[in-house]
Amino acid sequence: MKKTQARPIGIDLFSGAGGLSLGFEQAGFDVVAAVEIDPIHAAAHKFNFPRCATICRSVVPTSGEFIRKKANIGNKDVDVVFGGAPCQGFSMIGKRALDDPRNALVHHFVRLVLELQPKYFVFENVKGLTFGSHRQFLTEIIDAFKDAKYQVVEDYEVLNAADYGVPQDRKRLFLIGARRGQRIPSYPKGMSKRTTVREALSDLPNADDFPALAMRDWAKARFKKSSAYAARLRGLEKDSEDYSYPREYDKTILTSSLRTEHTALSKRRFAQTPPGKTEPVSRFLKLDPDGCRRAFKFDQLCALNFDQGLLPSRHSLVCG
Repeated sequence: MKKTQARPIGIDLFSGAGGLSLGFEQAGFDVVAAVEIDPIHAAAHKFNFPRCATICRSVVPTSGEFIRKKANIGNKDVDVVFGGAPCQGFSMIGKRALDDPRNALVHHFVRLVLELQPKYFVFENVKGLTFGSHRQFLTEIIDAFKDAKYQVVEDYEVLNAADYGVPQDRKRLFLIGARRGQRIPSYPKGMSKRTTVREALSDLPNADDFPALAMRDWAKARFKKSSAYAARLRGLEKDSEDYSYPREYDKTILTSSLRTEHTALSKRRFAQTPPGKTEPVSRFLKLDPDGCRRAFKFDQLCALNFDQGLLPSRHSLVCG
């Protein structure tokens, strides 16, 4: 699409700090509203997306009409509603999973899609929904949309971020559908070449070179020579396929980098750990510079140091 064309509009449910919002904005959408219950995540989203009406509240009491009012879009047609609703409970025999209170947020995702009546919806979740008895839950979600006259791509796919330019082995289910009368969407094809951890992170400076990081989480820094990927990632070069709005920031500041002090013993153990393997005592993962990192839970740590194999400071932790 040309950047002069009118942009389609989207609404993000369970937005967090805005990962999906950014993806849709980069694809050419205006994300006009986002709902997020956590005030810290909502504040980060508002900072990251000043054009968006970030709504800090639960989806449970939130109606489609309320979202439209906050977004100031009136009865304007919404092009897409997207989100990754948490789901924790699965039904037993004779019990519908959507009726399980632990899955109430998924129920409200479906409800808000039906109230907002977008042309399309994108439901993102863990790949575990596609396995065994958990698939009953997924079937119920599909049936709920079909009963409401939405066309659902029932040959749903689990996509790996590593196949779409992200140096991370992260698999997620994407369920997509269209309002009746709209063209049925299809899944994007993956890229032929994967981006490596080295391409994404090798320009990061060593946090140990900045004494200020022992007391605060930022410092003025000189980055190393960037790969073509990192240059686009950091806004140093223009990406012709990126339709997001420009953000103004100081590209010479190393942020989120409060330094962690490690003992000489832990540094030695980590230096002796082969790339791509886990250090057995600390359970830190030493990333393989020429591979993709595996997806981890938020409370797990992974680390990378290209020069000496030492356990690095927080600036190079890339867990998510």
